Amino acid sequence: MGPVTRRRIVLWTPPLAYMGYIFYLSSESDPLPALTAVVWDKALHATGYAALGVLLGSAFAGERWSRTAIWLSSLLLASAYGASDEFHQSFVVGRDADVHDWIADSLGALVGAGAFAWFLDVWSRHLLPRWPQLMKLNLWFGAPRP
Repeated sequence: MGPVTRRRIVLWTPPLAYMGYIFYLSSESDPLPALTAVVWDKALHATGYAALGVLLGSAFAGERWSRTAIWLSSLLLASAYGASDEFHQSFVVGRDADVHDWIADSLGALVGAGAFAWFLDVWSRHLLPRWPQLMKLNLWFGAPRP
């Protein structure tokens, strides 16, 4: 296995594993009942998909995409995955597809992808020029094109 393949495995395993976890939870009739009893459903959707937006942003950043492409691709992919997740839930006993859940997913993805794009901007414009030794961490946060 070459270094490029190894690097891509490291970059893409976290978001793909997280997407698998979302799929697993969506397959359950009553996932995480102790949590869903006390936290608003839409907040859980938004938080979960914000995390997915960050993980996808990290993977796209490792591919050296521009910040705009990172933000837009992370948002669109997470939102599309949210739509497919809602469709998947329509086949699970005790679950249903809800457009409001998808909206919460998409808003969460917007926040997560946006926060990650902002972090990349701060990283490349402010932190790296002051502390060049941080370049060692560029597997994830390598200077993407503006």
